Amino acid sequence: MAYDVTVLDTAKEFLDNLEPKLRTKSYRTIKMLTQFGPVLTLPHSRKIVETEDLYELRGQQGNNICRLFYFYYNEEIYIILSGFIKKQQKTDPNEIKKALDIRRKYIENKINETDKKGDDHERI
Repeated sequence: MAYDVTVLDTAKEFLDNLEPKLRTKSYRTIKMLTQFGPVLTLPHSRKIVETEDLYELRGQQGNNICRLFYFYYNEEIYIILSGFIKKQQKTDPNEIKKALDIRRKYIENKINETDKKGDDHERI
């Protein structure tokens, strides 16, 4: 089964600025997400413990460690939000906050789109 994955502009911009080998490895990890979805685990994917539904894709080339944040939206599509180069053992809380902010805005935009279309979302 193939899983749908969308890479938001914030993540594309990050990926475009990676060195070529690390970019290639990162896209290979994204491809693995499309193939394996929820069964993709360590060393390629891990849930961010401090969050409800934020995960990271993990890539490494030499000493460069890349992380891409993502979540599963509406039980139908994986959304890659943002990325960063990891420089310390613990994930930077500011990067987590940034990813959660992008996630919140994405969901708000989707809800607004649904409201405008009059789909099965009811505003209370």
